[in-house]
Amino acid sequence: MQNLSKYCDGALKAAYISSEMIKKSFNNKHNIVHKGTVDLVTEVDLASEKIIREELTKNFPEIKFHGEEGGGESWKNGDFWIVDPIDGTTNFANRLPHFSISIALCHNGVPLVGVIKNPINDETYTTIKNGGAFCNNEPIHVSNISDINNALAVTGFPYNRREHIDEITTRLKNMLMKVQDVRRFGSAALDLCYLAKGIYSIYWEKNLKPWDIAAGQLLLEEAGGKITKYDGSKMELDSLELLATNGILHEECIEILSLY
Repeated sequence: MQNLSKYCDGALKAAYISSEMIKKSFNNKHNIVHKGTVDLVTEVDLASEKIIREELTKNFPEIKFHGEEGGGESWKNGDFWIVDPIDGTTNFANRLPHFSISIALCHNGVPLVGVIKNPINDETYTTIKNGGAFCNNEPIHVSNISDINNALAVTGFPYNRREHIDEITTRLKNMLMKVQDVRRFGSAALDLCYLAKGIYSIYWEKNLKPWDIAAGQLLLEEAGGKITKYDGSKMELDSLELLATNGILHEECIEILSLY
């Protein structure tokens, strides 16, 4: 694809329009529907996806759309927008201001453009393949921490955590024994942003979906980070697990996660 910057600008505009709607509704009482035992969706998720879909389809009719809520055709073939209208719905539904809009343009499942926006604090992360990583137009880069004892890590707990609690807690314990500390904030897209920005140095999580990580994966790689599966093999958007680091600590983290 040529002139990726125009697609980034289009994604930015869609994210901004949706963000304004989300901010206005943030403190409202929401209509919450359970997609699973603890997996939520609100009327604002649906409205956000509708806004983004309409805006992107209007400006780029040649590109197909795949959203978390409305789905779409197979995002692995051709040019697709892969969108999470609110990444961190549980936070949003409980008025915790840590969630994001994530928009990625992918070609055959490979991210080329990424935009992630936190509607509440107006932090906006943008990236284009081979074009660097930015927060509010300022370049960002992963941390240079090489001693894992000084590394702040982040993780997430999957929606099916009750069926895999031993695996989750064992890996958490093993990492807690090595790192400075571990955080869990509930938005995979923002976790990848903060890793790309050098706040975190390590991030691991299972059962993530393409819309959670497509934009963040590209942002992290453009910021100098590394992302794989737990065993160090190549991670695809549907691999259902990721280990993301500043690159320096990657091999050490593979060893820690393999102890389960």
